[in-house]
Amino acid sequence: MIEILKAGLYTTLQDKGRTGYRSFGVPISGAMDTVSAAMANKLLDNNAKAAVLEFTMMGPTLQFKVPTVISISGAGFQPKVNGEPIGLNKAVSVIEKDVLTFGHPKLGSYGYLAVLGGFEAQEVLGSRSFYQNITKKGKLEKGYILKFQKDASEKILRNASFSIDSTHFSDDTIEFFPGPEFNLLPKKLQEKIVASTLKVGPQSNRMAYVMEGLESFSAKEIITAPVQPGTVQLTPSGKCVVLMRDAQTTGGYARILQLTEQAICKLAQKRTGEEVRIKLKSYNDN
Repeated sequence: MIEILKAGLYTTLQDKGRTGYRSFGVPISGAMDTVSAAMANKLLDNNAKAAVLEFTMMGPTLQFKVPTVISISGAGFQPKVNGEPIGLNKAVSVIEKDVLTFGHPKLGSYGYLAVLGGFEAQEVLGSRSFYQNITKKGKLEKGYILKFQKDASEKILRNASFSIDSTHFSDDTIEFFPGPEFNLLPKKLQEKIVASTLKVGPQSNRMAYVMEGLESFSAKEIITAPVQPGTVQLTPSGKCVVLMRDAQTTGGYARILQLTEQAICKLAQKRTGEEVRIKLKSYNDN
């Protein structure tokens, strides 16, 4: 078990998300950066669907009640156990009463903590991912006790570690496919959008990243149609919204672009004020 001594800015449990319920208006949710979350689980040989702890910008303070093995991946947090630095992207043993803290990340936004065997939490509609009004909690709070499936009696016999491609955090080029309404825009507008630099706005969150840079452009509203994580909407007033993991399932704004799965993860790690450049891909690209 792990006790949350400080909750951090926005700490939740996430897994690969809940699928098959979008027709009922249920968001997919799941880890914002699925690449980093999967790495944390892989380091411990956890099931790929195991839940991990997700935190952003200001991580939690945690105390372990039993021995176990953990791994931390994602943004460049500076974790410490009892004040001593530990590494990212490697398996680390902890014992009873150890306290884990996180500094502010040097790069990126979202970090992930996996525990040997995965965290236990109520499974709702096939997922343990937190989402307010679907799960009992929308985020974790001080005093909450996290349970997990195994303790250190099942040791990892290897010193597992991975190296991570730093461009996952530093690269400012994001790949997009044309959205359903992209080709309905005037050709010159298409070219200007693709040549634009977008900046992450301060209102960005797990539901959507509000991007600055297309204010001089606009697109007509559409009849309400399906949307999904990675859908880029452009409003008649020039507001650009990139839907993220907790996105709604339908929308009435023009769907001008669609992020690739890898691109959603890269964008999730961008902070407010950071810029991204659009790289338009064809659906015929390999």
